[in-house]
Amino acid sequence: MDNHHYLQTALVFLLATVIAVPLTKRFRLGSVLGYLLAGVVIGPQLLALVNDTQGVATISEFGIVLMLFVIGLELSPRRLWVMRRSVFGTGLLQVLASSVAIAAAAYFLFGLTGKAAAIVGGSLALSSTAFGLQILAERKEAGSAYGRQAFAILLFQDLAAIPLIAMVPLLASSSIQHGPDLVGILRTVGVIVAVVVGGRYLLRPVFRFVAKADAVEVSTATALMVVMGTAWLMELAGVSSTLGAFLAGVLLADSEYRHDLESHLEPFKGLLLGLFFISVGMTMDLSLLLHQPVYVLGVVCALLLLKGVLLWPLGRIVGGLDHAEALRLAVLLACGGEFAFVVLKMAGEQRILSEPQHNLLVLAISLSMALTPLLVALLGRVLGNKAKKPTRAYDVIDTHVPRVIIAGYGRMGQIIARVLRAQGIPFVALDHSVEQLDLVQRFGNVTDIFYGDPARPELLRAAQADKAEVFVLASDDPESSLRVARVVRRQYPHLKVIARARNRQHVWRLMDLGIEEPVRETLYSSLKMTRKALEALGLTAEQATDQVERFRRQDADLLKAQYLVYDDETKLVQTTREALSDLEKLFEADAAPQAERERRRDAGVPLSGDN
Repeated sequence: MDNHHYLQTALVFLLATVIAVPLTKRFRLGSVLGYLLAGVVIGPQLLALVNDTQGVATISEFGIVLMLFVIGLELSPRRLWVMRRSVFGTGLLQVLASSVAIAAAAYFLFGLTGKAAAIVGGSLALSSTAFGLQILAERKEAGSAYGRQAFAILLFQDLAAIPLIAMVPLLASSSIQHGPDLVGILRTVGVIVAVVVGGRYLLRPVFRFVAKADAVEVSTATALMVVMGTAWLMELAGVSSTLGAFLAGVLLADSEYRHDLESHLEPFKGLLLGLFFISVGMTMDLSLLLHQPVYVLGVVCALLLLKGVLLWPLGRIVGGLDHAEALRLAVLLACGGEFAFVVLKMAGEQRILSEPQHNLLVLAISLSMALTPLLVALLGRVLGNKAKKPTRAYDVIDTHVPRVIIAGYGRMGQIIARVLRAQGIPFVALDHSVEQLDLVQRFGNVTDIFYGDPARPELLRAAQADKAEVFVLASDDPESSLRVARVVRRQYPHLKVIARARNRQHVWRLMDLGIEEPVRETLYSSLKMTRKALEALGLTAEQATDQVERFRRQDADLLKAQYLVYDDETKLVQTTREALSDLEKLFEADAAPQAERERRRDAGVPLSGDN
């Protein structure tokens, strides 16, 4: 194959990706579907721009290896322990129930062999992690009750994919010998133990040695070497290379090099994973949909209904979701996933599945993934676009009369609380985030922080806001803080409100509510960094402080002037330009020799010529 052909093929892949992926993401259909559509279009069945599907598939398989390594990095034992109930409760039950149900259907209704049915059941029980997390992020529902449950199930599915991938070659070897291959099983266990032990004692010293070189390209090469080396060793022993990559990732999940490794491998993983999905799209048999549309769509509907029917009661009973949230969970996770492509491809290569069976399943999974964003959007319109946040009864507030109430216990709220606690000033902190309070309470016996929405009048009454002196509004959500400020100003006008503001617009809206001097969250840290930068450039500490202070005063005056016209964009632009011009003239005047002499005389510094 000549260089011209290589360049042409690479250009076709890049062009197809650049066109297809942004289009599908714009319609909230996900990048995976974009890659699949790109593969269909450039593949042999449509435009036939690329015909070497086998060569593309061989290269793209390394994308799966990298994906498994990165998943291993994310599965730190500490993280799994925190989420153990949801991951090993709902997640385990979902995979087991779906695997058994789908395998039984494949065996009794579609006539597959026992081994083929087991592989099909296990692979189709897995949902699309890429689709699920992307949809939750786009709809801003990752923190909802069903979103957290979905994340836990997807996390367990990622774990379950590993033994499933390892099981394919074992089933293939046992089918040839008409019985379990004990030697193969022992060899697999031995290699896994060797990789775990060797990686435990070798990987960290290797990365520590490379880190001393302080060269990005060497760190990238080392990361790729670890992934490829472990995968190669596993392959030599007759074990799946993807399993080796996953184990290498798990071994480094709690290491100090985890984030550095992820940053080096992410570009390679994204491109090669995209190439894998393009290769899947190139091999999709669209003729099945044209010649047997009822049969193909029936398989797709059966998959969605079967998994959905099993997911709904799991969400209700085990996950503690209400009817609507359980339905959202079922629709989100009912589709097939990207791991199914990997497992089914291996099963096809090992002759566990025939080519028609493989083609039908790949097409059905792709269609189920394409339908998922549409079904989620439709369900959102029926049930209402906003999913419920995790439900929890408000805490009963039983404490001494506070002098200060803090609304929002994030970064700023915690700093304020620490200072108040050190000064012995009684306070009550309120936060509406379950995760935030659980995190804080895990790190100490905290008795003055309570769960609840500070905008609820009954919660403020329970916190004894009528007896407090100061109300600190430290929430990082502008809309939430404005809602709380309205309630506090209306019901407790005696309280001195000190409010955190995200930006100038937020400041002005707080001022509309009668809060005189909201504190912009980044202003003072930015001014301090500016002062340090000026000192680093050669100014004295006094000069830098003077320049920054002049800017602060001028900006404060500008903020108050713009408050009077902040709903008029033209006047806002005009006042900003005028203020910039005034500031430049002020600094120019400060730089004049006469101004310098006056400043030195005010500071008591003797000037040359003075007696």
